[in-house]
Amino acid sequence: LSLSLSLHMDMRAEMRGSPPISLPTPALFNTPQGSFSGALKGCLGSLDGACTEKLLLHCASALESNDVTFAQQVMWVLNNVAASTGDPNQRLTSWLLRALVSRASRAYPHATAFHGAASPGAGRPMSVTELAAFVDLLPWHRFGFSAANGAICRAVRGRKRVHILDFSITHCMQWPTLIDELAKRAEGAPSVRITVPDGRPPVPPLLNVSIEEVGFRLAKFAHSREVPFEFHVMKTTTTPARHGDGAPSDTSQLPYPWFSSCHLDPSLLDLREDEALVVNCQNWLRYLPGEGGRGTRTTSDLTSKDGFIEMIRGLNPRIVTVVDEDADLDSPSLSSRITACFNYLWIPFDVLETFLPKDSSLRDEQEAGVGQKIENVVGLDGPQRVERAEPGERVARRMKRAGFCGVPFGEETQEEVKQLLDEHAGGWGMKREDEHRHLVLTWKGHHVVFASAWVPR
Repeated sequence: LSLSLSLHMDMRAEMRGSPPISLPTPALFNTPQGSFSGALKGCLGSLDGACTEKLLLHCASALESNDVTFAQQVMWVLNNVAASTGDPNQRLTSWLLRALVSRASRAYPHATAFHGAASPGAGRPMSVTELAAFVDLLPWHRFGFSAANGAICRAVRGRKRVHILDFSITHCMQWPTLIDELAKRAEGAPSVRITVPDGRPPVPPLLNVSIEEVGFRLAKFAHSREVPFEFHVMKTTTTPARHGDGAPSDTSQLPYPWFSSCHLDPSLLDLREDEALVVNCQNWLRYLPGEGGRGTRTTSDLTSKDGFIEMIRGLNPRIVTVVDEDADLDSPSLSSRITACFNYLWIPFDVLETFLPKDSSLRDEQEAGVGQKIENVVGLDGPQRVERAEPGERVARRMKRAGFCGVPFGEETQEEVKQLLDEHAGGWGMKREDEHRHLVLTWKGHHVVFASAWVPR
């Protein structure tokens, strides 16, 4: 392998934030793919997005066809385009390149050119204060919180008891605002019961306290607002990644092990007839595959999107809120996933460029979280690939097949969301998708996150 030492050193330098390396002799490209290499040389040093995407797709194609030598050559070219401290396009390319190198190192362990280029970890557990700052930095999460809370308040109006079944990755950061809003009801606050699973996807943000501690803090807050409150953690039998944990344990041979053994039924949830049941899914469905993790699907199989949704329908909730990233990252094709990453995940890099300096540690941490997502989407396959986002319209079709119908968000909720976005950079916006009654968070007109509300038919 002609590039073993060269590419290894170049990638190590790039990940230290050094400028792209200078180009050596073009004789490097004297291979059987000469005409193809000639096309690639036209991209050397170019920062054009279309050219960069072309190079990334060539690399993916080479890896999928087991052309190791050509994959190395394309990576070398990409390393001269990417820069971990460059503009948003260069930073995104740097992370995509790292993911491709990581993928190649697993597929070809004896090709030393691929070693030493794993992505830096983004799994540092945060304090509660740090998590609040993380959530507040961008409207990525707050948009969904605000839209869902508005729909929930409207759905439980007049009800004296509310039970929220919460599937989310942000450690209950959504609920203080809702509790505060319910405390202001003219007819008096309802009692609120929140149930959460103790398993969660092994993804950022991680928290350095247990979910039980989170519940204790929520209870104190609810007490301060004079809202009767209960908090329950629903135990699962397989929970390698838990709220408050650092890195997940080695469960790579298990299908979606973070939640594979929990089958919800009324006895687990302690459902009560006098309660209005709310099911909240915030950035949760994307961590379930379209089909069951075991290759088959049943209505009780929570390792598939359809099985999970059908299970929720069986609980006959008063309302279901579904919020997730409006992207298609679940294609079986590596090339399609790279295209989707390139055309969606430029957004956080572009957003952060607008208001944080390049040497900001906060920016580095945010970008590392995006990098971990890229590493999962591009670098992994099978049960290890847990990032499986779908566009909102595809999720809507799943919800309708399961027996739900969409409900529109009220004008008051839409105004609250707009006020939230006014607190952030000018590129953020909101649009209504009337066909499915979604609200969509946008950045410079591009879809970012969708929010939806559903009731049983």
